[in-house]
Amino acid sequence: MEERILTIKLKKGLHSRPASEMVRHLSKYQSKVKIIKDDFEIDAKSIMGILTLAAAFGTVLKFVIEGEDEVKTACDLEVFFEKTLREYE
Repeated sequence: MEERILTIKLKKGLHSRPASEMVRHLSKYQSKVKIIKDDFEIDAKSIMGILTLAAAFGTVLKFVIEGEDEVKTACDLEVFFEKTLREYE
């Protein structure tokens, strides 16, 4: 199991376009990815789940990754947050 704590740095938060891009990105991997915000837990490969988080600028999200490619998924998720999400600012 891998865990990552990541902060939303998009001024408009994690709205539909970057959320759908994240789902598309994570769908390449076999590992299960959960996002935990406060006491709420959702499947990170679900666009509806992500949108229910209402993750605004500065929101801290905990990602829990489990599966055979969990290390690669976790590392790629960090890169995605640092590089890809910047396109949506």
